[in-house]
Amino acid sequence: MGHNEQAIEALEAGNFEKAVAEFIKAAEESPDDPVGYVNVGNVFASIGDVEKAEPFFQKALVLDSEMGTAYYGLANLYFNQERYDEATTLYEKSISCGVQEADAYFMLGKSLERADKGRLALPYLQRALELAPDDLEIRLSYGILLANQGVYDLAEDQFKSILEVEPENSDAHFNLGFLFAVSTEDKEQALLHLEKAFTIDPEHVQARYVYDMIQMGEENDSAEK
Repeated sequence: MGHNEQAIEALEAGNFEKAVAEFIKAAEESPDDPVGYVNVGNVFASIGDVEKAEPFFQKALVLDSEMGTAYYGLANLYFNQERYDEATTLYEKSISCGVQEADAYFMLGKSLERADKGRLALPYLQRALELAPDDLEIRLSYGILLANQGVYDLAEDQFKSILEVEPENSDAHFNLGFLFAVSTEDKEQALLHLEKAFTIDPEHVQARYVYDMIQMGEENDSAEK
């Protein structure tokens, strides 16, 4: 069994130290192969050791400036450090260098969104959803972004699509209820979905808060009449 295979076996067993050691041995045996350095960087990144992960991704890029997975790994590090502009640039580079999976488009969109560039993020989350239509996390994020950009009808479609697949999804109920509250006069539907959200998840404080605010508003309206 080679060092890469032993490293993967160690990862599966949760032995990160052995995985790092084996990946490093593999990289030392093939010092001109950038894949080995990416592997080591990914292991360090997975345990949150940014300082050790970053140089391995950078070494891979020195060896191959078109190594899409190295750009992607480095972008993830910067995203987690809230360096969203840098992460955006690197996600774009990773995609242009061949990383065409849904996650790459999703993370590019999230970087733009976190950098207050929501309108620019929309096509990337849309593309991520096209590549992974069954991924409810992507669909929820896309729906939330649509709602934040005022595209309420399409946002409503996304939240309803989630509930068709997963009727007990508290976040979809919350966002649908909130959408009804802010974009329509249908307070009944808003309250129904908000109540559903905190019934499913009693810790959903936002749903309870918005629900109480709507109820309070309706009581005040009735008192004034």
